[in-house]
Amino acid sequence: MKSHIDNIDQLLAMMTPELYQQLCCAVETGRWPDGRLVSDNQREYALQATLLYQSCHNKQAQHMTVNTSGEIEQKSKTELKAQYREDSLTIARLKPES
Repeated sequence: MKSHIDNIDQLLAMMTPELYQQLCCAVETGRWPDGRLVSDNQREYALQATLLYQSCHNKQAQHMTVNTSGEIEQKSKTELKAQYREDSLTIARLKPES
């Protein structure tokens, strides 16, 4: 039995974070998680779905994404460095001998 989606709200309500990740992977790599090729038409719809999902759920936008207010959000190099500095744990720092 196929389900019918009448509007964007229904689509977004049905999308799980796992489905979002699968669609992102398909858009980025051109392949579905099982290895099948993504058609141009599928890629276009998957991209639209990922952008819609981001516009509703993306609280922590990456370098360039659509934020929850529907606008493209870009982070500067300084902001990205600060974000990754906060996220990473230092395991060891080595000082090379001169």
